[in-house]
Amino acid sequence: MLSDELLKKVKLIEISTRRVMNDVMSGSYKSHFKGQGVQFSEHRQYVAGDDVRHIDWKVSARTREPLVKKFDEERELNVFLVIDLSLSGGFGSKNKLKSEVIAEVASVLAHAATMTGDKIGALIFSGKVEKMIPPKKGRSHVLRIVRDILAHESTSRGTGLQSALDMTARIMKHSGVVFILSDFIAENYALSLKRLSRKHDVVAFRVQDGHEWNVPEVGSLFIRNPETGEEGLIDTRSYRFKAWLKEFTKKTNEELGSLFRTGGVEELKIDCREDYIAAVVRFFRARASKRRRA
Repeated sequence: MLSDELLKKVKLIEISTRRVMNDVMSGSYKSHFKGQGVQFSEHRQYVAGDDVRHIDWKVSARTREPLVKKFDEERELNVFLVIDLSLSGGFGSKNKLKSEVIAEVASVLAHAATMTGDKIGALIFSGKVEKMIPPKKGRSHVLRIVRDILAHESTSRGTGLQSALDMTARIMKHSGVVFILSDFIAENYALSLKRLSRKHDVVAFRVQDGHEWNVPEVGSLFIRNPETGEEGLIDTRSYRFKAWLKEFTKKTNEELGSLFRTGGVEELKIDCREDYIAAVVRFFRARASKRRRA
């Protein structure tokens, strides 16, 4: 049973999201993603002039006659949200936690999909995959996704992004759109990400809070890693600490940027302290404009 406070959050997110969709978002979303994919329909006999790359050699060997695969343009897309609700999402230095921002952005994406007639599904993970919501259409389904995100309480430590991506690849049988909402503070997921992006249009929404990476000089701080339980004392005025943080931030950004580029994954950085919904709208408008020029 959801609390009254949680129900109010769900309703508020729905109202604000639908306003964004109605005003500016749906056209940009639809013009970039809608109708891009093709899916297998049936086999037919090869005729002169057919593209030999479409010959299904295994089936042809069994039937002893050359058969080609026939493809139909997809009338709808399967859209899938991979949602990181690991314990690092409990951080927030301004008005909202990272997990709350992820819920709002997921709501925008879910409403965008359902308004264009696409199915939307979601997978929620922390240290392991904790919930899978099969793709469906409709407002009630979108609200279920938002409720499940807001009400979710992680049962495992760490960030199992690799297993989440691998399960997504198994669930998504046909090519579609995969949105990954995470801070990408995880390990050993590069190969899984690249494999997923070979078949699907993958977009990485990297959700951050600026104070995670720009620690103010306030003296000594007692800190605790929520995912590992490690604790320690740091001196934020220390030159050694500031130099380490600067180098760590630079290295992390460079490695992630390189991974996304080589993996064919588009990235949108979202700062919880800024207008993140506007950033999402700008992102889709830019993609739609790029597609029209192509």
